[in-house]
Amino acid sequence: MELKVDLEKCTGCGTCELACPFGAIGIVDGKAKVFESCVDCGACVDQCPEDALFIGERVAGEVKVQEYRNVWVFAEQRDGALTKVAHQLMGKARQLADTLGASAEAVLLGHNVEPLAQELIADGADTVYLAEHPLLDRYRTDAYAKVLSDLIEHKKPEVVLFGATTVGRDLAPRISQRIYTGLTADCTGLEIDESERLLLQTRPAFGGNIMATIVCPRHRPQMSTVRPGVMRAPQPDKTRKGTVERVPVEMDEQDLNVKILQVVKEARHRVNLEDAKIIVSGGRGLGSPDGFGLIEQLAEALGGEMGSSRAAVDAGWIDKEHQVGQTGKTVHPDLYVACGISGAIQHQAGMKESKFIVAINKDPAAPIFQIADVGIVGDLYKVIPEMIKQLKAVGAGSKI
Repeated sequence: MELKVDLEKCTGCGTCELACPFGAIGIVDGKAKVFESCVDCGACVDQCPEDALFIGERVAGEVKVQEYRNVWVFAEQRDGALTKVAHQLMGKARQLADTLGASAEAVLLGHNVEPLAQELIADGADTVYLAEHPLLDRYRTDAYAKVLSDLIEHKKPEVVLFGATTVGRDLAPRISQRIYTGLTADCTGLEIDESERLLLQTRPAFGGNIMATIVCPRHRPQMSTVRPGVMRAPQPDKTRKGTVERVPVEMDEQDLNVKILQVVKEARHRVNLEDAKIIVSGGRGLGSPDGFGLIEQLAEALGGEMGSSRAAVDAGWIDKEHQVGQTGKTVHPDLYVACGISGAIQHQAGMKESKFIVAINKDPAAPIFQIADVGIVGDLYKVIPEMIKQLKAVGAGSKI
């Protein structure tokens, strides 16, 4: 898509010329003109006081943002059970809706999944839009995208949230493209600018070195995918009352491009850091990948899971599914043991909400000690074996 000028709206004020960091737009014969050096960054679009600049195609009847209300959650379910991130997002949607003075609502797609609607209401939903059909039993992109995009265009929600799961990351961009709105992926924070009713969407950028806050001022709904584990699931209130509204689904097999022939589930151990009560993580201070053998032993002795810093993952010492931090997983365990991890802000962002933090590092000035409840300054190759010895002596792993 390329930058274009609505010549009827353009007054030739020159604001766009000043806003462009590349000198790629100027005033020619009293109107804005886009030069070949334009990279379509959109800086001038945001600054134009006449709304005369746009990227792509301008659709007749511009979006009237005031017509959009309420906060939606795509309530992802698998095999008739809500995903954990669906509960987490429902709790956050409730908070956002209260700030906006709006309703928190969920969209539930599937087949024979009506009982799940009550779980969403208990989590804070005022309304659950229930779309049931045999062809929605298992996720298929085109089927889910059609039902959800049609419903969004009909009901006009102000905000729509998806979990950043394999399903959410596939579905949300399709919806965004169909209804012509923006999408901020992999968010770690969501807040409301009450004066403008804008969703402030925070996510890591430039490899996690900065945190970017993104807004979508001119299009609706405002859409985000959110990392599992970032938001806290609410305490369900089974006394809450809400409305379940059935959504008619008209769909035939020939309408779909993909047919599911067989579902094969791989039998393997999944690293479940988001739900782990105890996590033992290793970092660059291990010195080599062999050090994770010791981390694994301590995790087993405590009855926990094994995590890592980004540095260890980047070094190829351990798989990325173990990574904790801004560009990894966000965790909230009862006990977090950081071994050989300096504690850069990017790592802290993923584990600082742990209830109790133990840090082992030979550098007494390591930032991790600033947030640790217990800090041990010493050689982890001496400290950890002694911890394992003592834990095994009391059978800690079987009691925790």
